Amino acid sequence: MSNLEEELNTPFDPFADVEEEAKAPKAANHIHLRIQQRNGRKTLTTLQGLPKQYDSKKILKVFKKEFACNGTIVDDEELGQVLQLSGDQRQKIAEFLVKEEIAKKSEIKVHGF
Repeated sequence: MSNLEEELNTPFDPFADVEEEAKAPKAANHIHLRIQQRNGRKTLTTLQGLPKQYDSKKILKVFKKEFACNGTIVDDEELGQVLQLSGDQRQKIAEFLVKEEIAKKSEIKVHGF
C-alpha cells in the first residue's frame, strides 16, 4: 500500500518530455537578427547564434567599417556572445553573412518590426 501512496503523492509534470523535445530543435544553428528600440528614433541591432568557428571580434570590426556604425560584443550566460550594432543593420548583416558564405539564407532569422 505504501508503494501506491508514493506513486500518488509524487508530482507529475505533463510538460517534462515536451521540454526535452523543445530543446532539441534549438540545436539547429540559426542566426538571429533582432532590433531593439532605444530612445526616440535610436535603435540597436543584435546578432546572436554566430558559429563558434568565426572570430566575433574580427566580424564586428568588419561590420563597423562596412556599415559605418558603432558596435560591441556582449557576453551572455544563456545566449553566448551577442554582437550589438547601432542603428537598423538587419538586412545589411543578413546580406553580408550570405555573401561571405558564413551562413545560408535559410539559417538567418530576422526579427522585429
